[in-house]
Amino acid sequence: MSEKGNCIGYAARDPSGVLSHYEFSRRDLGTDDVSIRITHCGVCYADVIWTRNKHGDSKYPLVPGHEIAGIVKEVGSNVKRFKVGDHVGVGTYVNSCRDCEYCNDGLEVQCVKGSVFTFNGVDADGTITKGGYSSHIVVHDRYCYKIPDNYPLASAAPLLCAGITVYAPMMRHKMNQPGKSLGVIGLGGLGHMAVKFGKAFGLNVTVFSTSITKKEEALSQLGADKFVVSSDQEQMKALVKSLDFIVDTASGDHPFDPYMALLKTGGIFVLVGFPSEIKFSPASLNLGMKTISGSITGGTKDTQEMIDFCAAHGIHPMIEVIPIQYANEAIDRLTKRDVKYRFVIDIENSLK
Repeated sequence: MSEKGNCIGYAARDPSGVLSHYEFSRRDLGTDDVSIRITHCGVCYADVIWTRNKHGDSKYPLVPGHEIAGIVKEVGSNVKRFKVGDHVGVGTYVNSCRDCEYCNDGLEVQCVKGSVFTFNGVDADGTITKGGYSSHIVVHDRYCYKIPDNYPLASAAPLLCAGITVYAPMMRHKMNQPGKSLGVIGLGGLGHMAVKFGKAFGLNVTVFSTSITKKEEALSQLGADKFVVSSDQEQMKALVKSLDFIVDTASGDHPFDPYMALLKTGGIFVLVGFPSEIKFSPASLNLGMKTISGSITGGTKDTQEMIDFCAAHGIHPMIEVIPIQYANEAIDRLTKRDVKYRFVIDIENSLK
């Protein structure tokens, strides 16, 4: 495979979402680009959505993957932040206008003209972006992150979407005040990271789950302080007006009023999942002057800060490392929530 030559990957060809071997070309290295040999790629629910055309906008053949970790193999002549051999990450977007107030503020994910998604996006040159289930990627250096050498690349991958999706709103709403109390709804890829950040920030963390099977793990391995089965009304009632913050990572439909009741006066509820609708009584919001807020990943500034925070505090996602040949089974298992708590594809050792 020549240096600039073709890239190998796994692509879905139609809404069945079935992934199979696919060869394509990446663009040539530009003056501001970084060419990255991908070593690992996390499996995110976004991969399910777009491989299976759940939003009706999938462009096939589609190469998914936006939790990318790897090693720099070449840099453009203008690139100063990275050098060959550096460990780097790429997250959910690879381009933006670089000129609006949000881009200027390091919040590129909120770009006024729309950021360009890492896969299934339309890039500035009109090409369709292809993601991390592939051997290498060429990305403008602005959208690459430095991963400290002592932080495992397999662990870094899920930080690029799952990690930043909970970290960014937690920081924005000052959920890093030791001694305060946090509720986390849902214990998947995002939820387990919210628990880990909550504990690192010195919060008292309560996990809400529909499944009792996750109790032992939430308490012993993730270090949560309490575990509540959300359908248990007694347990829920006992927590009324006890939480400063709630991070809701659940994408299945669920009621909101019971959780809003758990917030203290002035409490903040952040939604990062995508249920089909949100319904709650106005009184849930108005009485007790509560805030409900939404969020998607984060800007380049927050993302780099979060990676450095994880490295400094020894925070690692819980992962199951798989070969790319297992990707179809992994995506099936993800739809059944059968993963603790993030699949990471070992691209380097399995994609040949």
